Amino acid sequence: MTQRQSILLEKARRKIGASRDLLRLGYVDDAVSRAYYAMFYLAEAFLDGEGLRFSSHAAVIGEFGKRFAKTGRVPAEYHRFLLEAQEARHGGDYEDTYLLTVEEAEQHVQRAERFLQIARQLITPSDTPTGCDRGA
Repeated sequence: MTQRQSILLEKARRKIGASRDLLRLGYVDDAVSRAYYAMFYLAEAFLDGEGLRFSSHAAVIGEFGKRFAKTGRVPAEYHRFLLEAQEARHGGDYEDTYLLTVEEAEQHVQRAERFLQIARQLITPSDTPTGCDRGA
């Protein structure tokens, strides 16, 4: 595991905790936003193990799907979870009439927790970068 992967996993863990707290307080949109960022950081951690970094969310999500979900290295549902959380976060943050329910928010938080579990299983201490940083 690289130092950056370790940091990203810890950031994801904290975002999930914040998401739980926000949901408990009734801040549904904000809870989904934190859950999305947890998943996003986990996707970045997987890519970091390949020596890859990207400057846009679209690039991270696309490359995670290409390198991990489509190849079966990570179950494809995790890419879908990330895409759906991104859509919900965008709707909650930027669209006036987009209303997320507590149940939808809870689902995103649970998915982020599952994503963290699989990242902890698959990102091992022996992972090392194999390429150079790339911007997109």
